Amino acid sequence: MTTSEAALARVVEAIRRGRRFVVTSHVRPDGDAVGSALAMAFALRHLGKEARVVSRDPAPPPLLVFPGVREIEIADRVEDPGDAVIVMESGDLTRTGIAGLDRGFVINIDHHADNRMYGAVNWFDQSAAACGEMVFDLVGALGVPLTYEIALHVYIAILTDTGSFHHSSISPRTFDICRQCVEAGVAPPAVARSVYNNNNLGRLRLFGAVLSRMELDDSGRLATMTVDQRLTADSGGTYDDTEGLINLPLTVKEIQAVVFFKENGPDDWRVSMRSKDAVDINAVARQFGGGGHKNASGCSAAGRLDDLKRLFRQKVLEQIELAGSQ
Repeated sequence: MTTSEAALARVVEAIRRGRRFVVTSHVRPDGDAVGSALAMAFALRHLGKEARVVSRDPAPPPLLVFPGVREIEIADRVEDPGDAVIVMESGDLTRTGIAGLDRGFVINIDHHADNRMYGAVNWFDQSAAACGEMVFDLVGALGVPLTYEIALHVYIAILTDTGSFHHSSISPRTFDICRQCVEAGVAPPAVARSVYNNNNLGRLRLFGAVLSRMELDDSGRLATMTVDQRLTADSGGTYDDTEGLINLPLTVKEIQAVVFFKENGPDDWRVSMRSKDAVDINAVARQFGGGGHKNASGCSAAGRLDDLKRLFRQKVLEQIELAGSQ
């Protein structure tokens, strides 16, 4: 039995022991966070258990059409952690943004390399392209059938966390799981339309405004984008409307990486990064206390924007050069 299989067995044992569960993930949840948490909740309820899905922040608007998303509790504190707290794809318990979870029996399920193994039970599988793949395995290990609702959220998790099947973390396992999700009734074209083609005019204008200000380094391999609160308001959009924008520059053949600065407040920035192939931008994010995947990572940074741009350009270009030399 491998280390991952042994950890999975411990998760199964802990779930069978419990009756009441809190399921959560990281702040600013993405498709994998939402999909994994809801797939887990549907599986727990199939077993006759009570499952609350709690998030510090709302789900991205395009996901609101899917089952269970509008029922997610938005809170920054949990008074009753139940018999166990299941935390999906969060490298540290504090990254959930929810107080009170540490008073419960924490089950930590993650596939990010920077996970701090903070749970009473820790199941880590870096080979998984999305946390949704791990939930799929857990559902099977619990003897729960792959219902339409579970399959739908597993598929959403995989679709979004692989960048629509663009990232290097994809494996044959990824497509086999997706095949089984389709056999359970998931319609990939309909899911893709809901996730990616559900825009409003403010989002379109915001995309145009940010892209018109995009900067390229001298080599044309690194794109830098910025959005602040004023530009967002002037465009008639919200920060939620920037979801997916970071991936557009990577459709240009020559561009190998993108750094996207989002203003949180004065000299306070959320930095998202994406890359292609062997360019490891997770190595950059970790230097600033962040994390994620090799091709999709993020962190926070404080300082003057011009200074941060120069710093991140230097760090990311180093990774582009390193990838080119391998």
